[in-house]
Amino acid sequence: MIPELTILRYITSLLRQRITAIKDDPDAGYSTEAVVVIALLVAMAITAVGIITAKVLSTAHNISTGSGG
Repeated sequence: MIPELTILRYITSLLRQRITAIKDDPDAGYSTEAVVVIALLVAMAITAVGIITAKVLSTAHNISTGSGG
C-alpha cells in the first residue's frame, strides 16, 4: 500500500472521530458571543495599557531633575 494513502486514511478517520465528538456534545467549547466579548475585552485592555504607558512616559519626560547645564 502507498504510504501517502495510509496517512490520508488515518487523518480522515481522525477527522470523522472529531466531527462525531462535536456532534455528540454541541455545548462544548466557547460560543460565538463569548469569543466576541473576550476579544473586545482584550482590545480594551490593550488600549488602556497603551494610554497609561503614553501618560507615564509623558510625565516622566517632564520631570525636572534640577541638573541644568
